[in-house]
Amino acid sequence: MSQQQQPPTHPLHGFAQREPDELIQRARAYADELSRRRTVRDYSDRPVPRAVIEQAVRAAGSAPSGANQQPWHFVAIGDPAIKQAIRAAAEEEERAFYAHRAPEDWLDALAPLGTTADKPFLETAPWLIAVFYERHRIGSDGQREKTYYAIDSVGIATGMLIATLHHAGLATLTHTPSPMGFLTEILGRPKHERPFVLLVAGYPADDAQVPAITRRPLPDILTVLSDHSD
Repeated sequence: MSQQQQPPTHPLHGFAQREPDELIQRARAYADELSRRRTVRDYSDRPVPRAVIEQAVRAAGSAPSGANQQPWHFVAIGDPAIKQAIRAAAEEEERAFYAHRAPEDWLDALAPLGTTADKPFLETAPWLIAVFYERHRIGSDGQREKTYYAIDSVGIATGMLIATLHHAGLATLTHTPSPMGFLTEILGRPKHERPFVLLVAGYPADDAQVPAITRRPLPDILTVLSDHSD
């Protein structure tokens, strides 16, 4: 049996070694920053530079992925006509959802958030980012190739996208009308891609309101199994 050829490598560059105290300080500061992130539904139409969106997507594109296949594509929409078309299609799906698709327990869970089928933010916010995942890949020979952990990978990338937009100073909203096939059609994406989420990004309106919610405390979401006393 022939020995498997090892892939090419190069030295790790750009990794900064930090002392424990600095690690803790940086982690705490970033956690504090992200803890101020809130899902916003009331947006200003104040313009946001395209470069902000580009750099946020660049950060998302650095996410880890199964077999490094990077099975994602991001479509940034700032065109008012396209945003209007997306809103119309999304609200049609949402009206059907609230009227007869959603089970009662799901509607009960949504009730404290005050969500409805009306989605004006899809037009008001300066940017929408449609995130797609590849169900499979199309090779250079035109043949179908399998993707690995595509949804998991795109979920991680989307989280990094949201974190970067928040760090830059923008509010976001994850919108997932069901089904979302209209995004594929409106945005002209290939059939081997599927919509994952529609992300709204922009400045919150001056009078923006958010639901009064609480987040689960750290002891409720963390179990530590370690022999370290600190």
